[in-house]
Amino acid sequence: MNSIGRNIRQIARCMLTSVPSSSRAHGPKAATGWRSLSDTVDVGAAESQSLEQWRASPPSHTLADTLSIEHLSDLYVTLPTRDGTRGPYVAPTAGMPLPYGHHLAFFHARRPESLLRTDGTDEDISPPAPFTKRMWAGGKIWWDNDNPLLVGKSTTAISSVAKAEKKGFDKGKPMVFVTQRMKYLQEGQTAPSLVEERSHVYFHAGIFANIKKTFDREVNDIPTAVDFSFRYTPTPVTLFRYSALMFNAHHIHLDKEYCEKEEGYPERLVHGPLTAQMLLETVIFHFPELKVYKFEYRATNPLFVNRELIISGRWADKSNIQVWCSDANGVVGMTGMIQLD
Repeated sequence: MNSIGRNIRQIARCMLTSVPSSSRAHGPKAATGWRSLSDTVDVGAAESQSLEQWRASPPSHTLADTLSIEHLSDLYVTLPTRDGTRGPYVAPTAGMPLPYGHHLAFFHARRPESLLRTDGTDEDISPPAPFTKRMWAGGKIWWDNDNPLLVGKSTTAISSVAKAEKKGFDKGKPMVFVTQRMKYLQEGQTAPSLVEERSHVYFHAGIFANIKKTFDREVNDIPTAVDFSFRYTPTPVTLFRYSALMFNAHHIHLDKEYCEKEEGYPERLVHGPLTAQMLLETVIFHFPELKVYKFEYRATNPLFVNRELIISGRWADKSNIQVWCSDANGVVGMTGMIQLD
């Protein structure tokens, strides 16, 4: 077995869960661009007991999907890097390696609407109420390029909660950080082709509406020089299509009135995984021959629909690329580091 494959196996057994060191920002570690003011809430005894029981026995699940050409083609025409507007359209073909990050459009929970929360989210890895307000905070992905996921093949994603941390409880601003660990195995394979960690933050519903939100938190360590970039404007159609591809009914991406009245946002939010995928896409758009081993990213500020986004990249050295996404006002919404194979 090659060294990358051995590393992937090792990572699948025991993956690191620290916050990416490549993007340190001022403010709280929620990585959402928010800061709490005077509003606080106490967690009741019953709520605390329910949370501790969940942390002691967190959920796990297995999701099966076929990496179909049809679904992948829908993703291609949603991404501005692949839809044929910036260059020739190249359709996906059966048996080709699944492009980096494209697994994010597959392996979703299939729940009836009656089992979704009132904001449209599912409860698969969520802590119990009242920690129901979810934001995508960041993640890590590792690829075994000698054993890639192949388009058209049946694949299984094995998911579990690796870590659930309580923060802000002593200050009356409780939130729970949940790290989900996933392994992706192609049919007939015993070693994972891809391993991943996803981090979400869950806010207490009783305080979420009263949190003072700021959308321009300063982010450190952003290079002043740029080696390459890509610009695009996510529209309501973009967000609708990406939500549909992920089978994601979260209202913050679809319903402006909900965003304004229920969650205090001025507009609909761009999906965290869409921005993460566009960081990867920008690198591959400019350097299609590159092989990616690891991608680590962190959300730093909300990004909103109908605002131009600039995805920038800077070579840190011959094996690592620093990437970030900012809006036209210079607000950095996500940072990341890509390690080449």
